[in-house]
Amino acid sequence: MSTPALLEVNNYSKHFGAVSAPVRAVDGIDLTLARGETLGLVGESGCGKTTLIRTLLRLTNATAGTARLDGVDIAAAEGAELRDLRRKMQVVFQDPYQSFNPRMRVDQILSEPWVLHKGSVPRAEWPARVAQLLEQVGLRPEHALRYPDEFSGGQRQRLGIARALALDPALLICDEPVSALDVSVQAQVINLLSRLQRERQLAMLFVAHDLAVVRHISDRVAVMYLGKIIETGPTDAVFKRASHPYTQALLSAVPIADPTQRGKRKRIVLQGDPPSPIAPPSGCRFRTRCWKATEICAQAEPELIARPGSGTISACHHAEALAP
Repeated sequence: MSTPALLEVNNYSKHFGAVSAPVRAVDGIDLTLARGETLGLVGESGCGKTTLIRTLLRLTNATAGTARLDGVDIAAAEGAELRDLRRKMQVVFQDPYQSFNPRMRVDQILSEPWVLHKGSVPRAEWPARVAQLLEQVGLRPEHALRYPDEFSGGQRQRLGIARALALDPALLICDEPVSALDVSVQAQVINLLSRLQRERQLAMLFVAHDLAVVRHISDRVAVMYLGKIIETGPTDAVFKRASHPYTQALLSAVPIADPTQRGKRKRIVLQGDPPSPIAPPSGCRFRTRCWKATEICAQAEPELIARPGSGTISACHHAEALAP
């Protein structure tokens, strides 16, 4: 018998602006995330990744659809139930410094979640728990008496992770957590997140635009374009046998570490810019930039369908066609 998903998102949408001409930032997506699993959510800027996160965290309300965390409807939760959901669902920001009060010491920053969620950790245990959190993210207990501006960017991200773990969440939402860091520091933070995920059996929704980073940390990948999920599947399947032309284009731009393999993969350069989410193209939203597009692509929106031999699920009328 399969284990129920920790996070279930069904036909989920978030539209902004006038009803007559809404901005379809998130438009009818489905996602599941199991306990202890990492789902990488990728796509270019403006595709709706951050909007999806904000609705899941109830920083803004969804327009339609449902999202359930541990069986509880996120949109319907109020009062104590909503506080409990937020305890189970914590976030690691792209730039944690912007979310730190520069006048607060590290021990005050890390204990702030326990102030907001009274009774979660006895007051007498706060100093020991702060020291434990710092050690878990690779910092020293004596760092508790420092201020945020006394740390490097990588160290501040470790502090952000420590604060997110303070309430022992079931789900960690990582919003571009390494994009502002140097490459060498990125690897350290990714390895830290991977270790913590294994040790704590965390579920992680890892949002990024860097596919190399996503490949390293994710069990599954979902590719988003103009408010919709257009391909999803196990990480290896998506990276080795992607069937959607947009995914193929993204993968063609990933740098190749092995110098003997460079030049053997053709770069797919997309033409034009993403269409406006206010007036997306008819049929397939990617067709205006797609080399596979035919008349049916303008007439009918493709459904997410399992692709035999690929291992992925993609929304494309011509998924079997080869890349250019």
